[in-house]
Amino acid sequence: MTGLPAIAEVVARLRAARHVLFITGAGISADSGLPTYRGFGGLYNDELTEDGMPIEEALSGHVMATRPEVTWKHLARIEATCRDARPNAAHRVMAQLQERIPTTVLTQNIDGLHRKAGSRDLIEIHGDLFELVCPHCGHRESVRDYAALRTLPPPCPHCLDHLRPGVVLFGEALPIPAIRRLEAVMHTGYDLVFSVGTTSVFPYIAHPFVSARHLGALAVEINPGDTAVSEQADLRWRCGAAEALEALWRAFDAPA
Repeated sequence: MTGLPAIAEVVARLRAARHVLFITGAGISADSGLPTYRGFGGLYNDELTEDGMPIEEALSGHVMATRPEVTWKHLARIEATCRDARPNAAHRVMAQLQERIPTTVLTQNIDGLHRKAGSRDLIEIHGDLFELVCPHCGHRESVRDYAALRTLPPPCPHCLDHLRPGVVLFGEALPIPAIRRLEAVMHTGYDLVFSVGTTSVFPYIAHPFVSARHLGALAVEINPGDTAVSEQADLRWRCGAAEALEALWRAFDAPA
């Protein structure tokens, strides 16, 4: 009825589940108006930036340390694209599901939409664009939009250093708290894992999905195209995230 293969099986597993893991990428934010191609606003392409460097270099930890104004300029362009975006149905379904079943969301996105939707057990493996941190003294503060910042990079209010967004730049290590939380989820296990809107090219994103069979979990991929983990999926729903998760919620929420 919904057009999603074996949705009744997924619903049955969901109703009996003790823990569910969602792994999300840029595709989940497509229905919020954010592009699904690599980068935001056309920043990531084969051309050099106006600073004479590839965008990967401009958005690297090295350039942030040596030429922070360059990295901040490009991060501000990304932020301007994300600023007015709102959670869509896919984000909301994950937040709703946590009220019925323990639910963890592992996201690569830095747009903050899962948090806005209300997800609580949230692993933002690449950080949050709207959380600023001082690398020198550790000061942290949240910002609603970069337009309110008088200068870029903004000065730290407690020391002589500059703030930076709490995101993982190219060449930087993943945040230890996020890694530890993911390790804990892997150790505890889960009954279902959904890969939603991600190509899963990073090993730490692919591993929890590929490990589903070892854990006895059902692995469902939601993505219109082929990805690095498609062959490992028990079920593949070739559609957008909002469409699939709305249909899943309707079936799950219906009287048994």
